[in-house]
Amino acid sequence: VVLVLVVLLEKSRTRTTTRTILRTGPVVSAKRGEPLNAGLRSVWGATCDYTVPPGFVRFSALMALDDILLEAEEKMEKTEQVVVNEFAGVRTGKASASLVENIMVEVYGSNMRIRELAGITTPEPRTLSIQPWDVNSLHAIEKAIQKSNLGLTPAIQGKNIRLFFPELSQERRQEFVKIIRKMAEDGKVAIRHVRRDAMDQIKKHAHDSGTTEDDVKQAEKDLQKFTDDYSARIEAHVATKEKEIMTV
Repeated sequence: VVLVLVVLLEKSRTRTTTRTILRTGPVVSAKRGEPLNAGLRSVWGATCDYTVPPGFVRFSALMALDDILLEAEEKMEKTEQVVVNEFAGVRTGKASASLVENIMVEVYGSNMRIRELAGITTPEPRTLSIQPWDVNSLHAIEKAIQKSNLGLTPAIQGKNIRLFFPELSQERRQEFVKIIRKMAEDGKVAIRHVRRDAMDQIKKHAHDSGTTEDDVKQAEKDLQKFTDDYSARIEAHVATKEKEIMTV
């Protein structure tokens, strides 16, 4: 019995198995007891029997570059949305709920947007009506509007707040155009910063196993296209907003 157990134990020590690992790394095949590289050690422990197919190394390398591009595009898209939201807060001479809906109000021990506290309507082309759902927040909303950079004086009428939008002078319209152009330039600078950071990440992965020179060049080309596209989108928003501001 003892002899049989010893034979079985010796066989189990020399038996090898195969495992598939979806990670970037060299193609290797190790028997039990051989050291692993750092990346695989973190997954399987100090030692392991494994084989990494060449196709999966290639797949992992491409996924790493795709992840960098995806993250960069998401950041550029968010930057574009920030610029659009900032444009919404710039007066065009006509009443618009977007001018006040995101103003923060100190109420109930916290900060909330006006749109979360009241209904906003435009009964007339140059008039906004703000009706709080809780009348106790009326004065808090009034104070928040006064502190904003809209340059408007809210008027309390019963349980409502009214905002009257006077006709903008040509000089004032030109000032607003300069403001949105500055906002747009800040947005494009932010997009270029995203591009720079993503480019650094691509270069770090350029020498990964499974990554070819063509892969890197294509990733850089795609990244530049994202940069150009989102910069062009911001310019399109500028043109639209400028037209609204300058239209009498």
